[in-house]
Amino acid sequence: MIQGNTLRDAMISASNRLARQKQSVDELNVFPVPDGDTGTNMSMTLAAAARELARLTDPSVGTVAETAAAALLRGARGNSGVILSLLFRGFSKGLKGREEADGAALADALAQGVEAAYKAVMKPTEGTILTVAREAAEKGRSKAAEDPSVLAVWDVICDEAEASLRRTPELLPVLKKAGVVDAGGQGLCVILRAMQEVFAGGSIEEGESASSAAFVRSVSAAGSFESDILYTYCTEFIVGREKGNQRDPLLLRAFLETIGDCVVVVDDEEIIKVHVHTNDPGRALQEGQLYGAFETVKVENMRIQHANASWVPEDAEASAALPRREPEKEFGFVSVAAGDGLKALFADLGCDQVVSGGQTMNPSTDDILNAIEATPARTVFVLPNNKNIILAAEQAAPLADRKVHVLQTRTIPQGITAMLNYDADTDTEANLVGMMAAADRVSTAQITFAARDSDFGGRAIREGEILALENGKLIFTDTDIHHAAVKLVKSIVNTRRITGRETSFITIIYGEGMTEADAEQVKDSLQSKYADIDITMIGGGQPVYYYIISVE
Repeated sequence: MIQGNTLRDAMISASNRLARQKQSVDELNVFPVPDGDTGTNMSMTLAAAARELARLTDPSVGTVAETAAAALLRGARGNSGVILSLLFRGFSKGLKGREEADGAALADALAQGVEAAYKAVMKPTEGTILTVAREAAEKGRSKAAEDPSVLAVWDVICDEAEASLRRTPELLPVLKKAGVVDAGGQGLCVILRAMQEVFAGGSIEEGESASSAAFVRSVSAAGSFESDILYTYCTEFIVGREKGNQRDPLLLRAFLETIGDCVVVVDDEEIIKVHVHTNDPGRALQEGQLYGAFETVKVENMRIQHANASWVPEDAEASAALPRREPEKEFGFVSVAAGDGLKALFADLGCDQVVSGGQTMNPSTDDILNAIEATPARTVFVLPNNKNIILAAEQAAPLADRKVHVLQTRTIPQGITAMLNYDADTDTEANLVGMMAAADRVSTAQITFAARDSDFGGRAIREGEILALENGKLIFTDTDIHHAAVKLVKSIVNTRRITGRETSFITIIYGEGMTEADAEQVKDSLQSKYADIDITMIGGGQPVYYYIISVE
């Protein structure tokens, strides 16, 4: 059996080890484009859980799993981070209410995590972290039937995960061509093995230095914060709605606002979820009980909680800078973009909040959630504008206290076009269909550089080469940025003509390091070829991409 302290220490140790090995995991990424790499995203996601776990004293196994799952959910970054959070969300359900756990319970919990992850991913791909987790869980369950001890079962889980990882190139040809294993699967193997060593009695692996681990000491800040606390107790509860109880939850919200602040009341047909800061949690609970039976209750002293929090993330100030706003209008918009020019453009198009992020810096679920709840609208449209941010946005949606719709925009030009096609005079469903239909008609050209040596699709690519991508797919490499941009756009326009799609507009968004004069040269080269097409330029200031070009 393992106790809660052991599971807590195992996960903190796993986070520290993954932080040390994230670069080696990143280097397994097949595609040479600089991006929010797998190891970095998984490490940042797990670090969010480690921070919360470090605050627990003598917890149960169930409490550790629940705390980790909640932190992972909100801290998830990129597709790999989201999948990791889904695995531990199911893991938490399997250990719910347990004081301690044996190997059989851990294997069953992992299996529930696998099931949750497979269900949540629209098109699960075998040969990835999903396969590694599934085969490890299956082997663990088989071992538990003959020997349910923790060490025996978790050791088999680790061994099978590593064996499954070695098989991933046989399931994904792109891995085999590149001569690598799946990066997400490798990250999971690092986590599982680090946990096993703590289960076996080993010490917690030391973390990186405070600066490199993105932590700062904030003891002096604690005192000033404490003096600003008006209401001491953070009170949260969920009430199961009783049949026949016609009490309006709006009345509950109104009452809570008379005894506290930061009031959130979210309800559906089955439950009412409440959050309030108050000096009298008893009165809040007493009023809540009038609406039905409690399913969960949590009351925390924020003064004590803050005093005990000796470490906070460096970006805590930034993430807390968006105050929650009550809905004042029907519709609002949140977009993700990097670069001052692009942020200003999305704001001009009507976005209430623009989350900093993109290819190299995938925002967390919590970043997106904060932006949603800082948008003063009853219904919020979210535009991720990157395929690696869509899952995090979709995780944020059910956590919000208002309706959220995630449009699956995969590029910046798709996001811009979607916003341009919003119709204030039509309803939500019509806008969702119309905005995405318009976005899907856009072709996106991207000019960037190879971040590493790679062999992609049988093509040897050297670090620093210019990459030309169409809708995220590598089309060719070059040695000249200007030549690559013009050549790629010409190829896209010609392909559209062949397939019966005419081009009316080309928008050149030039990025960090490119000047207006550079972009003018690209524009002039294209205009000389396509005199009938309207070509415009925007200073986006985006990192990573020299040019992002919209063709529609």
